[in-house]
Amino acid sequence: MTITVRAAAKFNLHLGVGPVREDGFHPLATVYQAIGLYDDVTVSEAAEWQVTLTAEDHIALGEIPTGDDNIVVRAGRAIAAHHGIDKAAKVAIHKGIPVAGGLAGGSADAAATLVALDRLWALETSDEDLLSLAGQLGSDVPFALIGATAIGGGRGEIVEPVTDNGSWWWVAVGNEQGLSTPAVYRAFDELAGTEIGDPQVPESLLMALEKGDASLLAEALTNDLQAPALALRPDLAQTFADGAEAGALAVQLSGSGPTVLMLCRDAAHAREVAGAMQAKAYDRVWTAPGPVAGAHVVTY
Repeated sequence: MTITVRAAAKFNLHLGVGPVREDGFHPLATVYQAIGLYDDVTVSEAAEWQVTLTAEDHIALGEIPTGDDNIVVRAGRAIAAHHGIDKAAKVAIHKGIPVAGGLAGGSADAAATLVALDRLWALETSDEDLLSLAGQLGSDVPFALIGATAIGGGRGEIVEPVTDNGSWWWVAVGNEQGLSTPAVYRAFDELAGTEIGDPQVPESLLMALEKGDASLLAEALTNDLQAPALALRPDLAQTFADGAEAGALAVQLSGSGPTVLMLCRDAAHAREVAGAMQAKAYDRVWTAPGPVAGAHVVTY
């Protein structure tokens, strides 16, 4: 028996970052949106943990571990320990989410693994317990379970759905050179200094989502990690300029980068912007709708 669960990439419509805490983490105020780039995770019974990887075109797999340090193995062991069972599984991941791109593909895989093993082993884990396990695995994993559009607090792991009446379209432009999240946060600390307060979610963004107005959303997109990321990778500024020239309503870095997201009016406009970026010799270009569902079973 196999179970396949699909989980989506995330984009931070807003990413507000506060001063580093004593535990080394930064408080966040973020608005997540799940967008239509997906990883599929298929689990089956096995005597020991196994991880296999395949991917769509233009997605490199070299940086993903397949041993015990893969987040899906940690997810599997966490849900087994939670139920007091001694089980293992084979986990086959097919990636459609760019790797190390600021789109939380690893978190999506962890969320999908929790759901898939819950079904495979007929554990009937409560939603509350699944979210608790997800929060132990990483800041973005609880949102990957829920999907749609939501506010994230704490380190991002406290998730609250928000009203989103929009039907949004995005163009995602990947970059073959990764960008270290810890390095971006260090650069943020250096640039921000000590004169920053606790982050807040802007009301203008929540209003844009409630109204479903793309022009209002374009004005409300913000990412506090964008400036430090561009300081580390000034070459990405050209992608921003090319996106604006291609007609995107707004251009923003996804998380800590290096993937760049471009807001479009509708599906036709997204195809136009994607075509313009491809004409400029970008070879990692995807169109994606949002919001989409969180981790969900697609086959039994």
